[in-house]
Amino acid sequence: MRMNSSDDFIMRPKVDFCFKELMLDAEVRRGFIAALLNLGPKEIVDTELLPTHLNRRYKDDKEGILDVRVKLNGSIQIDVEMQVIMFTYWAERSLYYLSKMFTDQLRKGQDYEELQKCIHVGILDFELFESEEFYSRFHMWEDSRRELYSEKLEIHILELPKLVRFEYPQTEILSWARFFNGEEKEELKMLAKSDEYVQRAYDKLVDISADEEKRLEYEAREKAIRDYNNIVSSGWVRGCEQGRKDGFRQGRLEGQKEGRKEGRKEGRKEGRKEGRKEGQKEGRKEGRKEGRQEGIKVVIEVCQEELKLSKNDTAAKVVRKFSISEDEAENCVEKYWKSM
Repeated sequence: MRMNSSDDFIMRPKVDFCFKELMLDAEVRRGFIAALLNLGPKEIVDTELLPTHLNRRYKDDKEGILDVRVKLNGSIQIDVEMQVIMFTYWAERSLYYLSKMFTDQLRKGQDYEELQKCIHVGILDFELFESEEFYSRFHMWEDSRRELYSEKLEIHILELPKLVRFEYPQTEILSWARFFNGEEKEELKMLAKSDEYVQRAYDKLVDISADEEKRLEYEAREKAIRDYNNIVSSGWVRGCEQGRKDGFRQGRLEGQKEGRKEGRKEGRKEGRKEGRKEGQKEGRKEGRKEGRQEGIKVVIEVCQEELKLSKNDTAAKVVRKFSISEDEAENCVEKYWKSM
């Protein structure tokens, strides 16, 4: 169902629900992949969407669910991930997905020569590297000679927050990065003028933003992201504050003990210093743990009450978003699932 065309609402492209909808359009995929690989759009003959669930050969294998998986020109596989929530072990996760995608190509009796190139693309709404560059491209190189070991594994990283901090020379990939990072309708409309394929993406964005059912799904996803970020942040603050109190108390006790040996003044100083350090460390740890559990609970509630997903589909989303095992996810679903 389409909504009133005068509505100024527009989805943010970097919200993963919206991004996946945009990538359903073959021309949008063509333009983005051409910019990413520095190819002419006409060189992109075909971009076939593949199943996003990676194979599990053994029962205990970790499940892998990709955002967008594309086969380029009948051979190269590309995994494109949009990540708006800070993920501590992103490098490890991306390597896992890339390796899994690469090895899943071979079946029993096939030769290694049949393995095709695999590319992982991470579009991140957080900063991963200290350098000023927003776009990084990685291959497997020999350290001293810079000799390429193999061209069949490749990683691309786009760090969106750097776009507001630094200036960059105009490129096609910069146009796409700015579009994905856009927030307001007028801003996105102006960015679309930079490239015909970005314009296509904008037109598609306007269409899906006017679809009432898609808007409800998008808003539910945005709410889940906001709730998760708020819970993690609140948990960290509470844990850190408690850690400071406990650390100060412990620091004072240790300071008194040392003061008896080396003087009260020096003992209090060292005790408070060590106490604060230890307290902050424990506070962060407890805060992250509490925040993660609250985040899982919110995602399960959104999946059940707003998205009307089954327990199995909800568990799959929890596995993907929090990188936990299927058993842990199923236990969490059972724990937080509300009886209707």
